[in-house]
Amino acid sequence: MNVNLYGCQGKWIMVDCGLTFADPAYPGVELILPDLAFIEERIDDLLGIVLTHGHEDHIGALPYLAEDLGVPLYASPFTAGLIAGKLEEEGNRERVKLKIVQPGEAFALGPFGLRFVPVAHSIPEGNALLIETPLGRVFHTGDWKLDETPVLTAGAPPEALAAIGDEGVLALVCDSTNVFNPQASGSEASVRDGLLEAVAAAPGRVLVTTFASNAARLKTLAEVARDSGRRLCVAGRSLDRILKVARATGYLRDLPELIDVDLAMRLPANQVLVIATGGQGEERAALARIAGDSHPIRLSEGDTVIFSSKQIPGNEVAIGRIMNQLAAKGVVMITDRQAHVHVSGHPGRPELAKMYDWIRPEILVPVHGEMRHLMEQARFGKECGIPQAVVQRDGDILRLAPGKPAKIGHAPVGRLVLDGDVILPADGGTINERRKIAINGQISVAAAIGKGGRLLGRPQLRLNGLPVEEEREPFLAEAAEAATDALIEGGRDREKLREGVRLAVRRVATRWTGKKPVVDVLLIEA
Repeated sequence: MNVNLYGCQGKWIMVDCGLTFADPAYPGVELILPDLAFIEERIDDLLGIVLTHGHEDHIGALPYLAEDLGVPLYASPFTAGLIAGKLEEEGNRERVKLKIVQPGEAFALGPFGLRFVPVAHSIPEGNALLIETPLGRVFHTGDWKLDETPVLTAGAPPEALAAIGDEGVLALVCDSTNVFNPQASGSEASVRDGLLEAVAAAPGRVLVTTFASNAARLKTLAEVARDSGRRLCVAGRSLDRILKVARATGYLRDLPELIDVDLAMRLPANQVLVIATGGQGEERAALARIAGDSHPIRLSEGDTVIFSSKQIPGNEVAIGRIMNQLAAKGVVMITDRQAHVHVSGHPGRPELAKMYDWIRPEILVPVHGEMRHLMEQARFGKECGIPQAVVQRDGDILRLAPGKPAKIGHAPVGRLVLDGDVILPADGGTINERRKIAINGQISVAAAIGKGGRLLGRPQLRLNGLPVEEEREPFLAEAAEAATDALIEGGRDREKLREGVRLAVRRVATRWTGKKPVVDVLLIEA
């Protein structure tokens, strides 16, 4: 969920505006957005949003937040194509200015001079951003790696990066994701042989799951399908979207003819290679539906699933659930632990050391990763000779110049959730109420009150999520009796009456279940 702000002479630019995916702490929510309150309060001084590449954690929040920010977006052609599609789906494409910047092209926003510097990554047109200011230059790497044999788009050559360093760099804002990896990430081209070997050895149908955005991997898999004598089928809306944008911007135009799902299931199993989304355990992605037999693609004993992606920390349980479903069918699974079927899009320590040597910054600012990654890169950078390293927490306002780098304040940061079509605070009343209901259950109590406060009939109760199961009826009887007593003894003050009923019913529920459910009381005046 990357959002970076750079300020100079009272003006600001935003670099990236991404989202992240929800976890069970946010019931009913799929997407989490960044809270941009800090820059919204300074909206007249925001000059634009510059996007480094097209991954969801860098562009995914734009359809929901860009229109309100009201500033132009700047992106390379492939990234712009992905953004345009997202804006069209949200219905605000015409109201958001999207400007295409070619890799290597320079442009200016107020006191900022900006230039995209191509870097290799697991998506076409990854870019670092060189930011020129009157007080010094910042090299913001975005997500990157080194790849000597790229499949689609190449990064800037070492001499070009060294030339940037020769001109002087104040700060290197650098990807920390793989800082604990003692090896270089490896070339995308190196995966081809491992994938071909795994596919060729498979006796039945083969499904390969990978990140939809990794267009280079899609090209590799198309070649593997051709060389192994299999027809190629893709399953997943995000794959269709990536293929459409890639072809529109000059990539993947030489893919073999794709077959649809129906033909894929009619052909002999050993003649089909399926590419599907969902390798991170996403519930609604193709792989989860295939594993749960709710997708037209069916797998059975003797078929093979290749996970051509790295397990993202936090997704272990979801991925394990799908793997267990596949295992129960007799499906063979291959991950990067069993074969060379994936390389990372982020730099290991040898690549970081090379970048330090080329850029030679005065200050290192680690980003992208958890705190342990940031702290480790700060240590590693200083070991490699960078004079200063500063580790930021979310919201820290860091002065890079003039003078020594220092934290000079803290901006409000937080999370918003996209709940249906509504954007809400992640820890606001709605989500907190939903958490309480999810944890403790809910009881509704309705009672009719006549003139003089006389109770008319017996209170009616409805339960949601209370663990009473077979004892439901005796529980309801005791809870109704407690509500009746509270209504008879409660007096004429309606608010005190509601509170008395609520507490009485909740006490019964706690005694029976150990839970403290949400109790809603409706009094009907007859």
